[in-house]
Amino acid sequence: MRARGTRGRRASVHRPLLALPALALLLAGCGIRPTGVPTDFGGAPSRVPCSLSQPDLATQASRGVPVQAFLLCGSSLVTVDRVVRVPEGTADARRRVIVAGGLLTQLAAPPSPSEKAAGYTTHVPAGLTVSGPRPKDPEDSLRLSTAPSGLDPYALAQIVCTLSDSAAAEGDGSVVLGGPTGPHLHRYDCTDDLRSHPGTTKPPSTEVTGA
Repeated sequence: MRARGTRGRRASVHRPLLALPALALLLAGCGIRPTGVPTDFGGAPSRVPCSLSQPDLATQASRGVPVQAFLLCGSSLVTVDRVVRVPEGTADARRRVIVAGGLLTQLAAPPSPSEKAAGYTTHVPAGLTVSGPRPKDPEDSLRLSTAPSGLDPYALAQIVCTLSDSAAAEGDGSVVLGGPTGPHLHRYDCTDDLRSHPGTTKPPSTEVTGA
């Protein structure tokens, strides 16, 4: 009788052990990975955002002045290559306005298919134009058809960083912008913080007085 009781106890000990593999399979089927068991399924397939898989052939084939425009990808500003057509022999003052206008057009245009697939977007509105300084404005100022204060924060960040890094500005990381009317002009700076957080960071600016 004592031996029979021992066999019964041993059988009861083995039953939970035999059920462990079945329990693991059941948990895996429910999307739950059991702990305590080392597993190695390899890296999950992923795609790097804001990374173009191949060059934009249309941009490469275009002829003009090479420039860079800032588009949005995720929550940051990222540069993309563009070109702006400038007639040969254009005076510097006129050249600045042509480059600025071309960049605004590029910013307002929908991203190319490859850029869109990589996650690029833009907030700059279509139809936004730019003109040169008025008689009493500093010579490096640009006037937008919409006052900077009336632009979407993302759009203003794109414009400030794009223009300040181009032949439309003096090359010191800033650009002087104003609206179509009124005397108020401001010098806007493109900072690392603005590039990293364009929606929540205002571009640093200082008021500029006319000549």
